[in-house]
Amino acid sequence: MYNFSKQPNRQNSGAIKWDIYRDRDVLPMWVADMDFESPPEVIQALKDRADHGVFGYTWQTPELVETLISRMKNIYGWDIKEEWIIWLSGLVSGLNVTCRAIGDPGDEVLTSIPIYPPFLSAPGNQERKLAKFEMAIDKNRWVFDFDAFENAISKKSKLFILCNPHNPLGRIFSRDELLTVAELCTKHDLVICSDEIHCDILLDQDKPHLPMALLSPEIADRTITLMAPSKTFNIAGLGLSFAIIPNKKLRTKFERVMRGIVPHPNLFGYTAALAAYKHGGDWLAALLDYVRQNREMVFQRINALPGLTTTHVEATYLAWIDARELPVKDPHKFFEDAGVGLSNGREFNGRGFVRLNFGCPKTMLNQALYRMENAVKKLA
Repeated sequence: MYNFSKQPNRQNSGAIKWDIYRDRDVLPMWVADMDFESPPEVIQALKDRADHGVFGYTWQTPELVETLISRMKNIYGWDIKEEWIIWLSGLVSGLNVTCRAIGDPGDEVLTSIPIYPPFLSAPGNQERKLAKFEMAIDKNRWVFDFDAFENAISKKSKLFILCNPHNPLGRIFSRDELLTVAELCTKHDLVICSDEIHCDILLDQDKPHLPMALLSPEIADRTITLMAPSKTFNIAGLGLSFAIIPNKKLRTKFERVMRGIVPHPNLFGYTAALAAYKHGGDWLAALLDYVRQNREMVFQRINALPGLTTTHVEATYLAWIDARELPVKDPHKFFEDAGVGLSNGREFNGRGFVRLNFGCPKTMLNQALYRMENAVKKLA
């Protein structure tokens, strides 16, 4: 029904992912959008909205609000209220608003590393100091080092930013892991900002996503949850996300900081979100089946190469590849020269690593892996 093997032509379309390598024979496997067409129901809804012909100031419709509330209830058993929802033009905006809303200039924002680059830049953008601790490997699986976590907390720490599912490590954190995070944040009175934008891209079918705010009413009271349909349905360019903030005091701070600075989402973002959430379920199920096959291809072929290893990806369409044993100075440049454009681990505070986006047709992925294999074999 859905053809994920079709390769859309994104060249000369203004696509950041592709335009960075314009006129170069480099396959873009870096920024986290997928090389698949969005659900046909979303495409049709956008066409219908364009045919309306009036593109004035727009906000969320009651139908979209009701759909989101029902979605949270049906998937997670989470009873959210309309007033808890704050619509945003992008999740990165939400990270920056959160950093600005919590604490004062000079206070610390804590996160784990490696991590999605805006986690590292948002505190400084908002006159806060970044504090960080390293994740650990345990039995070939990335986990929290909770001793390092607590040791990184100081009297100036006011906020912890969590990424779950994790980008770039591909983890779905368990209830026990999240409870320990919550206990540490409660003990040291930290607000939690939980980036859950990849919550629908679950590849391990036995591991459900658990929103941090669902752990308990007390944890919900200190949690700002950020979500979006953008990664799930490949509509990042339409600029819509949202925060869910049960605590009225936190919500008021958040809204005050964004006022007059953060624009409302555009009308096509609202249109696409409604169509995706109402009608995109079958497409998403088919997508996940396809991407699971890509995950296995990446895991098997990368781990067969000398000098490269990657861990099992539980969620997202992103593989975090350890290239520290590869006899090259700069793995990112090495593979780029071989015709594969990966994300540079240094941008995630993970020097010696690269991130591969496998959300693409198998022909494209196979070609990228073939180029990587050839490049590594020539080193021998």
